[in-house]
Amino acid sequence: MPAMRIKLTSVTVDDQAKALAFYTDVLGFALKRDDPAGEFRAITVEQRDNPGEIELMLEPNAHPASQAFQEALRKDGIPVAIFFVDDLDQEYARLKELGVSFLHEPARSDWGYQAVLDDTCGNYIGLFEG
Repeated sequence: MPAMRIKLTSVTVDDQAKALAFYTDVLGFALKRDDPAGEFRAITVEQRDNPGEIELMLEPNAHPASQAFQEALRKDGIPVAIFFVDDLDQEYARLKELGVSFLHEPARSDWGYQAVLDDTCGNYIGLFEG
């Protein structure tokens, strides 16, 4: 039986254009696709250094259930996604220089060395060193 793998996953965003700018210009992902999808767009980004592996869709947050889920996670300070970086201190300094707001600065926990940033589009994103 072939192994199952993740090829595409998504985060809901309250503004697709703003999310695209943040995820590419600030976080450093590369645009993979940007296609019309009715009143929205089908936008995906991928890692610049490993293209073709995993795409992250910047999904419009138009459904009431999606909005409630996003708001509940945000209210409780729960990241919607976790991204790994090689050097968290370096990445934290780079992102702070770009004006990124952090819910939690880098700290050690039972889970590892981590920080949590605000993606400006309704989500918290965890950064882990690893």
